Amino acid sequence: MVTFEEARAIILDNATAVGIERISLLESVGRIVAEDLVAPWDLPLWNNSAMDGYAVRSSDYRDGLRRLTVTGVINAGSRADGIAVEAGCAVRIMTGAPTPEGCDAVVPVEETDNGAGEVLLQAAVKAGQHIRVRGEDVTAGTLFLRKGARIRPPEINMLAGFGMALVPVYRRPTVAILSTGDELVELGQTPGAGEIINSNALSLAASVTECGAIPRIIGIARDNRECHREKLQEGLRADVLITSAGVSAGDCDLVRDVLAELGATQLFWKVGIKPGGPLAFALSGTTPVFSLPGNPVSTMMTFEEFVRPALLRMQGEERVLRPLFSVVMEEPLSKKPGKVQIVRLRLEKRGGCWYGRSAGNQQTAILKTMVDAQAVALLPAENSGVAAGDEVMAHFYGNYIERE
Repeated sequence: MVTFEEARAIILDNATAVGIERISLLESVGRIVAEDLVAPWDLPLWNNSAMDGYAVRSSDYRDGLRRLTVTGVINAGSRADGIAVEAGCAVRIMTGAPTPEGCDAVVPVEETDNGAGEVLLQAAVKAGQHIRVRGEDVTAGTLFLRKGARIRPPEINMLAGFGMALVPVYRRPTVAILSTGDELVELGQTPGAGEIINSNALSLAASVTECGAIPRIIGIARDNRECHREKLQEGLRADVLITSAGVSAGDCDLVRDVLAELGATQLFWKVGIKPGGPLAFALSGTTPVFSLPGNPVSTMMTFEEFVRPALLRMQGEERVLRPLFSVVMEEPLSKKPGKVQIVRLRLEKRGGCWYGRSAGNQQTAILKTMVDAQAVALLPAENSGVAAGDEVMAHFYGNYIERE
């Protein structure tokens, strides 16, 4: 049996990016940049006006001359070739238009009388005001987006500004999801005596999707070696294989044995955690294989703590673990020392501090507690219980959004 920390380290050491692809700009939203990106030109490309107003010489105002002769107009999209601001003159200019020769300031139209032939300046003028200088945002040849950055709307704007219609990103891994057991029936069938719906496959597919990878549900492996071999071979053609159930020590728990027959190397089996102890991890070549327990709560909790970080790492993410924060418990939690205990919590924030209570019955068959959970507390292996008022370390669960 390995510890919680050892299991996570082994998994992350064997989770590597599955490749790079170049995709269209809008498709890249939320993806991770796979190469350092260098600016092909200055941004902005020329000095330009930040306001609708008048291009002027700031010295005209300092000399006390406040009424200027308007000698031209430069609209956005126009060129400033052949246009210059002479002493005592101004050129009407629109936002984004290139500033003309001789101009060192722009006076917003709101600070003038908006004159046509002449304009009266109504406020002080400082050199450089309201001018966007060439290259002040990014200069040509400099790194503007580093490898490992997530692409958000601001990154889209900058990439578009540099004319980058295709973006190099890490590929999204395909994840085969296999359930095992004769007792399973698919969604849409009415379960009979002793049968249950294959809900694990759907919750795992949802979890895979939520962290950006591509799920491929490949069905159910019935409790015989032939079916296990056929389904596992199919699953190993994906970038990642996740199985649920069939990983303990019962007569019908065939997953580990058949994986070994197919050449997979088991790196560990059983982890010092509760719930989820029977978790196994193997490699088939470079393909990670996660064999999760079949109890739905154990399946979801082991995915959260072990599979999710690996899938994020395989997509180029650098920070793959959810940040931990302190929670003051408002009720005691029982625990035996020896294993890390994963506890589902409800949260309340008061006075800048988080307070927590159990989200409900912590038995691994109780799904309602998963539905109600906002956070997960990780109680250390050596911990022998938590009293009301004690602090525990926890992280948010799923897409919970902090609200005051």
